[in-house]
Amino acid sequence: MSVLSVQQLTKHYGAIRALDNVSFDVPQGSVFGILGPNGSGKTTLLGISMDIIKPTSGQFFWMGQPGTSEQQRRQIGTLLETPNFYPYLSGYRNLEIVAAIKGRGQNDIDRVLQIVNLHQRKDSKFATFSLGMKQRLAIASTLLGDPDILVFDEPTNGLDPAGIAEIRTLIKQLNQQGKTIIMASHILDEVERVCSHVAIIQKGILKTIGTVHDVLSTSVDSTVSVEVSAEDINSLKTVLSSFAGIREIHTTATGFTLICEDSVKATAINQHCFNNGIVLEQLNLKKKSLETRFLEITGTKSDR
Repeated sequence: MSVLSVQQLTKHYGAIRALDNVSFDVPQGSVFGILGPNGSGKTTLLGISMDIIKPTSGQFFWMGQPGTSEQQRRQIGTLLETPNFYPYLSGYRNLEIVAAIKGRGQNDIDRVLQIVNLHQRKDSKFATFSLGMKQRLAIASTLLGDPDILVFDEPTNGLDPAGIAEIRTLIKQLNQQGKTIIMASHILDEVERVCSHVAIIQKGILKTIGTVHDVLSTSVDSTVSVEVSAEDINSLKTVLSSFAGIREIHTTATGFTLICEDSVKATAINQHCFNNGIVLEQLNLKKKSLETRFLEITGTKSDR
């Protein structure tokens, strides 16, 4: 079942086409990443989906229903920009104000503070929070009323590594609790570590969509990279040179990086070396990263 379906969404700002005929479905229970460089149309897409921005053409459906009715909004927690929390009020009091504005979640504050690991700081002033804590409080505000769907725009933007790790862990935990999460990001590593599905957008155009595994597996580059090392480096290189399927051998500080046809198995390389008297000390099949795949799809030049 699709939680969100966008169909041929297009948005023009004068001569600028922010979105160009974008269509995709978000599966229920997924962590769906909308990935693209800054200025690619991610925020516009989320704004349209939340009925904040009107599309030039196209339509969208939440849970099979067009638009966003009041009933649908109650099932969606949204963080498109950091809420305007009051610096000298406590985290708890700030959430009371958010709950009053939303008209729901007044009895939910202790629960959501526990989820984001801020309950012990509930009486502390917002101004005393770290950036990571402030972002976790913002996420807590989206959880008021216990929505089934969460929509985040750049949830780790501006955070230090510790804060990024906290938000990643929180997103995974929320998904494990049954939430469908839609998040826009320009951070490749974030999407690869957290998301189950990804849509890559560049200059308003949908370049590819699928599970993260499928996007990584579908490549114009039909090679795999394997790292190997052994005690006798010279003999190792000679033995590797006779193995069919290795296209290139590159010397590294500890051994070699092999560029192989994608049909080559690491176990076959290991067996070939062993049969020729070489015991490998290292054998590591390097997984293609989302960064590599992203650059294949979008090119290496920035959109900015």
